[in-house]
Amino acid sequence: MAEKKYILLDERASVDTNFDKFKRFISRTFKSELFTGLWVVLREMLFTKSHTLKYPLQKIELDARYRGVHRLMRFIESENERCIGCGLCEKICVSNCIAMQTALDENGRKATLKYSINLGRCVYCGFCADVCPELAIVHGDRYEFASEQRAYFGMKDDFLTKDKDLSEQTEFEGYGSLPPNADVLVKQNPNAYLEEENLDETDEIPTASARALNLNAKEADEKANKESQDV
Repeated sequence: MAEKKYILLDERASVDTNFDKFKRFISRTFKSELFTGLWVVLREMLFTKSHTLKYPLQKIELDARYRGVHRLMRFIESENERCIGCGLCEKICVSNCIAMQTALDENGRKATLKYSINLGRCVYCGFCADVCPELAIVHGDRYEFASEQRAYFGMKDDFLTKDKDLSEQTEFEGYGSLPPNADVLVKQNPNAYLEEENLDETDEIPTASARALNLNAKEADEKANKESQDV
């Protein structure tokens, strides 16, 4: 039977005494990687500009497309509410956090009497703002809505633009509204292309008829010249 040969892989010295354990601790702890990390921290702290905001005295500036707490918009000219009470936002809400109650006002126009959103349940997906046909509900840039309760409801008066703040409201603001260059981004539908083709065809018809008239006049002149020569 052949003799088995074993290869010793761990050739480190055995640690038996407390002094040997201490030396192993020092060798494992104080390596070059430790001082490299400390130097990076000191360099960023002492020699570079700090990016930390002194909250709440300083607050980060968020983009208008940020999906924060909802806002109910008004018309700037008439100061009327944009909401027509269609209920699309309530129907499309994936978390069922929107509730509204509508009725006809004295002018026979559908008005929204009550409107509430459970901000603790809302997932801020933006579907309500996307589906709104009147740009009545958009997402604002307010992100401070911490609450001690799981259910945190916001009512209509909390979201609706105040009369004193209406002068500061812009027409294109918040997620769900149209950007300023919305007209440029609109793409034509197939019917528009068909209309252009029909217009081109109508422009070609007078040209073809004019060519036919010119050809008939030329043939008539040639016939008249031939008859005069025969005479």
